[in-house]
Amino acid sequence: MFGLDPVELLFVLSFAAIPGVLAITLHEVAHGWAARQLGDNTAFELGRLSLNPIRHIDLIGTVIVPIAIVLLTNGATTFGWAKPVPVDAKKLRNPRRDMVIVAAAGPGSNLAMATFWTLLAMLLYGLDLAGTVGVGYVILACGAGLWINMWLMVFNLIPIPPLDGGRVLTGFLPERLASVVARIEPIGIIIVLLLVLVPPHLLLQVIEPVFRYFHDFLYAAAGF
Repeated sequence: MFGLDPVELLFVLSFAAIPGVLAITLHEVAHGWAARQLGDNTAFELGRLSLNPIRHIDLIGTVIVPIAIVLLTNGATTFGWAKPVPVDAKKLRNPRRDMVIVAAAGPGSNLAMATFWTLLAMLLYGLDLAGTVGVGYVILACGAGLWINMWLMVFNLIPIPPLDGGRVLTGFLPERLASVVARIEPIGIIIVLLLVLVPPHLLLQVIEPVFRYFHDFLYAAAGF
C-alpha cells in the first residue's frame, strides 16, 4: 500500500477497508465476548460487544498514530490500536487465568479471520472463479484480510503491557514478578513506539520473521 500514487492508494483502500475494519472491530469484540463468558459483563453493559466500528475507534491510536508513523517512516510500516475494551478482573471467576484467556481472545480472533480469508480465497480458486468479473476484486480483499490480520495478531502478541501479549505474560509469571511487569503498562505504548521507530527498529526485526512465517504459510495455502 505504501509508495503508491493517490489513485493506486484509493484502489487498495477500496478492497482493504472492509477486512481492515473487521480485523480491528472483531479483535475488540472478542476481548469483551471472552470476558462475558468468564463472568464480566462490563463490556456488554457499555455496548462494546458491537460490530459498529465507531464504538471502537480511538482518535489517537486508530487515526493519528498510524498516519504519523507512515509519515515518519516514509511508508515503511505503520501500526495503531483501537479503544480498549474495559474488563473488570474482579468480576472474572478466576482472575489470573481468565485475564490470559481474555487477552489472547483478541489475537485469536485475528488468526481466525486470517484463516477465514484464506479459506475463502482457496474456495474461489478451487471453483475456478478467480478470473470471473468481480471475483478477482474479492480475492484482493482476501489477500488484504490475511495480511492485516496476521500483522495485528503478531504485533499484539508482543509481551509488553498494555499489548495483549503483555497481559498474557503477566498471567503466567509468578505474582511478584507479574506485578513488576504490570507496572510498565502506563508507559508501555511509549516503549513500543520507541522500539519500532528508533533505529535499529528492534521490534520490527522481531515481528518480521514471525509475521512472515504465519503469513507465507496461509498465503501459499490460499494459492495467491
